[in-house]
Amino acid sequence: MRTRRFTPLLAALLAVVFTAPVVAATTTVPRAVIADPPRDAAHPARNRQVLILSHGDGMNALFMLAAGAGPKPTMVLLHGLPGNEQNLDLAQAVRRAGWNVLTLHYRGSWGSPGRFSLAGAGEDVDAAMAFLRQPDTVAQYGIDPQRIVIAGHSLGGFLAARYAAAHKDDAGVAGVVLLDPWNVGATGKNVAAHPETRQDAIADLGDDFGNSLAGTDAARLMAEVERHAQDWDLLDTAPALAAKPVLIVAAEHGNAAQVAPLAAALKASRGAQVQAVTLPSDHAFADKRIGLAAVTVDWLAARRTRTSAK
Repeated sequence: MRTRRFTPLLAALLAVVFTAPVVAATTTVPRAVIADPPRDAAHPARNRQVLILSHGDGMNALFMLAAGAGPKPTMVLLHGLPGNEQNLDLAQAVRRAGWNVLTLHYRGSWGSPGRFSLAGAGEDVDAAMAFLRQPDTVAQYGIDPQRIVIAGHSLGGFLAARYAAAHKDDAGVAGVVLLDPWNVGATGKNVAAHPETRQDAIADLGDDFGNSLAGTDAARLMAEVERHAQDWDLLDTAPALAAKPVLIVAAEHGNAAQVAPLAAALKASRGAQVQAVTLPSDHAFADKRIGLAAVTVDWLAARRTRTSAK
């Protein structure tokens, strides 16, 4: 999914509202981003293919397990729509920094059985988080269930934000990483306010689907976006989401115009622990992969120790 198209009027308004500065990653690049660690012969890094049950279907998932004795902190990394950018280079950097990383394909996406829907993807996130808390999963894969960070790109950022907001009192969710998140509700509201843009929005939504999604198409997904315009606006989640440490990384040439109001709302929330960065790149961070990994790994370093609930 690429950046949503806007009407000239809305673009002009956003130019006034969006005042967040564009910044490059000024953090020193962590070693885990650019260098392999020595092999741990007793507890080597390894990959495990797993199936995560969600509403009767086994989702394809890859569990990237970090080297060293457990239990370890774990990141759930959610891809976008449809997920052509899997962010596996980011996952590898995070693993080198000592984190397990769970990636997955929602039902109906990339070979996982079932039919894809936006609402269904939210259910799949619930299933993945429940999977990480199961006692046998914790024991088998060396997970610290009190140090789980949920992260997502684009649609995955939307899903991660909604999960974290709904579980603001869950001490085990140690933080949230939002990578150029898609505010689905804001898109729905924009199309409702400017119905003449609907066909362009549908074309833009589905321009990179290929054969990645089963049981749906761009028109059906846009109808779902419009149905949920009022209840899927990420701005409404800000007070609850801000109960967690949040890293939000916007792309200047991606969803930055949608991300700026969310970042502002998070920062305005009482007691917020929010780091917001804008990278001068596109929605996929295609030319800022090292910068994206550096910002993320650096932020995660503070989450490696146990954190107490607010």
